[in-house]
Amino acid sequence: MSTNILLDAIRTRLGLKWSVPAMLLAVPYLLATSTFTTLIADGGPGWLNLLVLLCVWNTMKFIIMGPVSLILLARICVREAIASSR
Repeated sequence: MSTNILLDAIRTRLGLKWSVPAMLLAVPYLLATSTFTTLIADGGPGWLNLLVLLCVWNTMKFIIMGPVSLILLARICVREAIASSR
């Protein structure tokens, strides 16, 4: 839920500039995924698999949001340039 709130804030006009730095938030999720898979491999409880899936899902959301937000920013800049030239 907290990642969705952050991604919603990034999708705003003022938040689009923070999209590429927000991609760096994928790194802690990858580290957590690595830690959880190591714990599972060492005989940890099976419910850690759910945390692995959650971390991988959040990692993908942040990695995908970077390029998508750059496209959104370019589209907004083009619209603003067209509007100002009229």
